[in-house]
Amino acid sequence: MSGPQKDPRAILEEGATLLRPVLEPHGFAFVAGDSGASSGGLFASGEFVRGDRRLELHVRHGLGLVRCHVGEATLDHESYLRYGGHWSKRSYPDYSSDPIRGFAALAKDLAAFFSDFLGGDGRAFRALAAEQARDPGRFKGFQALGREGG
Repeated sequence: MSGPQKDPRAILEEGATLLRPVLEPHGFAFVAGDSGASSGGLFASGEFVRGDRRLELHVRHGLGLVRCHVGEATLDHESYLRYGGHWSKRSYPDYSSDPIRGFAALAKDLAAFFSDFLGGDGRAFRALAAEQARDPGRFKGFQALGREGG
């Protein structure tokens, strides 16, 4: 039996501290979002924002959904890395039992693979989002086995 769940708001705040050195130099600021209880348990959300760019974060027992937005274009972390051909080199998700390690892994991925999202003109990000929209099942099921991004 495990002990009581750590407050997702505390996990998010501690995790945001690990992401700040990667995001703040590019002008992103953290904004806390909704938190509370739902049918799935306690949760917290927040995002790093700069202009029309957002890094959306959701926490329950640890970091879960991570989604990037550039204007209307949006990609979750996994799709960005798969369609960009970086999935096999990723650090996040790391499937650790330590909820904070996921944020450290995400920080590594952001620094290594998200230069266009962080400080570029967004063209590469928008192209990946358009590619996913054209072929959303590319990395799903058996047809994805052995693919570069898979």
